Amino acid sequence: MNKPRFALPLFSALTLTILAGCTMEPKYERPALPVASDWTTSKGVDAGKVQDIGWSQFFNQPDMKQVITLALANNRDLRVAALNVETARATFQIDRAALLPTLDATGGETATHLPGGLYSTQSTGPVTYRDYSAGVGVSAYELDLFGRVRSLRDQGLETYLATAATQRATQITLVSEVAEGYLSLAADNDLLKLAIDTAKSQTDSYNLTKRSFDQGVSNSQDLAQAETTVRSAQADIAQYTRQVRQDVNALTLLVGTEIPVNLLQNASLKDNWNFPQTPAGLPSDLLTRRPDIIAAEHTLKAANANIGAARAAFFPRISLTGSAGTESGSLSNLFRGGTGAWSFGPSISIPIFDGGVNSANLDIAKTEKKIEIANYEKAIQTAFKEVSDGLAGQATYSNQLKSVQQATDANQRNYDLSQQRFKGGVDNYLSVLVAQRSLYAAQQTLISVKLAQLNSDITLFKALGGGWKK
Repeated sequence: MNKPRFALPLFSALTLTILAGCTMEPKYERPALPVASDWTTSKGVDAGKVQDIGWSQFFNQPDMKQVITLALANNRDLRVAALNVETARATFQIDRAALLPTLDATGGETATHLPGGLYSTQSTGPVTYRDYSAGVGVSAYELDLFGRVRSLRDQGLETYLATAATQRATQITLVSEVAEGYLSLAADNDLLKLAIDTAKSQTDSYNLTKRSFDQGVSNSQDLAQAETTVRSAQADIAQYTRQVRQDVNALTLLVGTEIPVNLLQNASLKDNWNFPQTPAGLPSDLLTRRPDIIAAEHTLKAANANIGAARAAFFPRISLTGSAGTESGSLSNLFRGGTGAWSFGPSISIPIFDGGVNSANLDIAKTEKKIEIANYEKAIQTAFKEVSDGLAGQATYSNQLKSVQQATDANQRNYDLSQQRFKGGVDNYLSVLVAQRSLYAAQQTLISVKLAQLNSDITLFKALGGGWKK
């Protein structure tokens, strides 16, 4: 007796193989750069890869480096970004698995009890039938003739890659924000110390003026003017004390854990802050440097793949369901000869009328691609602007800082001379007060400009894609 067999003809097999290579995805082309081909930079800025400069090389101040290390280990946003990568990876594995048939092993028993005389007029007793089966089978495996499943797989892959790049971008942002937060704390620590020193100096001047007033040498106006400077410095102490505490709170939130007190108290811009110079290349280099741009392009590719899946929905879908195994009325005979059993159930689904759902889905997919193109171009424009700002700061802040330092030194000399002239009886106390206020303002400006210069260096380092390697 011939056993039933099922086999596809060779021609059909070759046809399915050829069709399986089809895809409805549009050919991906990277959009043209929506920015200039280069930056207007100062001489001496060489091309290079900033991503090769690890954050620990750039942020080389020991205390700041410890704070950044704590943040990388404890920041909750970075943890969420890492978990998002794991989720995207698992989702891609699910999409990729759909390309292969799912093979399941099955086993079971079916017992049926029938009462006597159910199918015969003759009186018979009740009967119990038992059916035992074991086998392997494939359930609803879709033949990906038009690339729908492959497009979904490609979309999952690009989404995973975008999420991984976003994690790196999150780390760059975190490292930069921690560094900027630490520098803000350092600046406010210096401003607080300056206010305390100024208040102490002005209190000494006030006490001297008070003794002169008591002796009839100074008048009440000199005394009131001296008190004005003291109260102003005391108000600044309260302001900078508040700012220091707020800086600590913000930095603690970024880090995600308590920061050792000595790292906070020692923060000062008077340290030898010397960030390495960050070389800049061409805008096209940003495509391989900045994780946020890489993520934007992967998201664009995912939208492009989704168009392929939406197009494939207009074509028939063929699914295969089949199983092969053994079946017997008794468990002891289940694996003996002559108990083989198989089943095969192909099915085809042809879209005829769906009320325009497939067309709407395709329109949505095309529109989403246009949105991602705009997002990709915006990411490049933002990066170009950030690098341009950083280069502008690199070219000008050093000259500004030098000028402010010279102005501060000049104000210090003027203040010293004003005090000497006041003590010698040449000028009144108003000239001292004016000189002191000018010096105090110049010292505050010096701290602010130094902070702005360091933040500009950080901005350029971040904008060029550095900070995600250690």
